[in-house]
Amino acid sequence: MMLLMLEPNIADRPQPANLPSKNASDHLANERTFLAWVRTGVAIVVFGFAIGRFAIAIREFLQVQGHGSRTVGLSVWFGTIAIIAGVLLTIAGLLRYRRTRAQLESGRFEPAGFIVDLLGIFVALFGMALAVYLVYIGLRM
Repeated sequence: MMLLMLEPNIADRPQPANLPSKNASDHLANERTFLAWVRTGVAIVVFGFAIGRFAIAIREFLQVQGHGSRTVGLSVWFGTIAIIAGVLLTIAGLLRYRRTRAQLESGRFEPAGFIVDLLGIFVALFGMALAVYLVYIGLRM
């Protein structure tokens, strides 16, 4: 008969005394949240660049076909706004990460409030502006 040695529970093991916080999972969750902010910020920057570059490419394509020089319109502005928003979102994520880390260290965590509301409102308004712009462009063609 073979005896199986069960490994002791991780919680029962002595923890190193030099850990900055008693709950490492909170810090790891904070880091994952920050990385989600960064991924979202990068996606918005790339999306904004694609919007702006696509408008410029269409204008150049029309010039090659002899349709005259048309302005790039609002697409470049929407792209620029999206790029700036992506950068600001990444900075907001960094600030949130640092504030949450300090709160976890001091043992007084406070959930996000205003920044989440502001971000939700901004995304909704930006989405509505893009939808209106697409309808406007569709009616103009």
